[in-house]
Amino acid sequence: MNLAEAVERGDLDELVRLVDGLCSGREWERIVELRDRCRHAMERGLQLWPAAEYAEYRLALEAPASFAGPVVVEGAGRFALGPLWEVAASAHTWSELGDHVPPGPARAMAAHERVLRGEDLRGDDTVDALVLEIPLALEPWEPEYPVATYRSDEADFPAPGLPPTGPAAPLRGSGEVVDRPFETEALLDPARVWLEQSNGEARAVAVTGDAPAALAALGVEAGSITPLDAATALAWLAWAGASGGGHGRRRGGPAGRFAAWWAVCALAGVEWPPAGDEVAEAAGRLRWHRWSGPGGGNWELRLAVEDAGRGLAWAVDAFDSAEA
Repeated sequence: MNLAEAVERGDLDELVRLVDGLCSGREWERIVELRDRCRHAMERGLQLWPAAEYAEYRLALEAPASFAGPVVVEGAGRFALGPLWEVAASAHTWSELGDHVPPGPARAMAAHERVLRGEDLRGDDTVDALVLEIPLALEPWEPEYPVATYRSDEADFPAPGLPPTGPAAPLRGSGEVVDRPFETEALLDPARVWLEQSNGEARAVAVTGDAPAALAALGVEAGSITPLDAATALAWLAWAGASGGGHGRRRGGPAGRFAAWWAVCALAGVEWPPAGDEVAEAAGRLRWHRWSGPGGGNWELRLAVEDAGRGLAWAVDAFDSAEA
């Protein structure tokens, strides 16, 4: 098919089918040409950005690294199923991808995505260490973080496993609410996109006392509370921090891992940037709980955390829904 004629017709459905056909035939250079023609047409007022973005998404996901890498730039894939650095890194190893991704923050995020998938990139000095300030390898104490699976027309973003909760019961606890905004903001940060770009609601509180006291300060009168190990709590924080919720733009797995580390350091008073063993000690010293109660949504972050040594506790209630 003549690409120029297809673009001039401006039929988005036709252009999407054309990209599908070119992908089936592995005609990557023609997909790049189609993407470029759509962009040029946009300068003339034709609204073909969905076709251009779809072409880039398919290149990031399915094309060889020499074609996938160049689309991994800041701001690309704004309306794709996920950030293109995460899409490309989900389908290519760093040894394949690294030489083809331009310098910049998106390159560092792609490298950190490969870290989530098990690669150790601590020896790669081409990755900007200041973008996230967390290690370019998983620490032995970290969980197996859930990672995204991308397909041509859909994506899966699995949540971590959680222990079953018990039956709901009155939650008894008392304590004084204390003003510790740095810590409560760190607990809210994983759900920030739910609040700012979707339908989410979130609140967090700090108290002197224990986890039930923190939940009482949130106004939760009845529910269940279940202890979590530190690794599961980190995985849950990271999942929320990666998610776009019902309608927001997904931040991606590395951003979620950063949010989890940040929350642990904030609650435990660890100076940033931390050493890995400091975060391990802090996460293990804190007592983590999952809680359930009335309300909620399709996406939830409901944690209560205790620091028994300092007599402090925190609770967060964040949720989002897929409703318009």
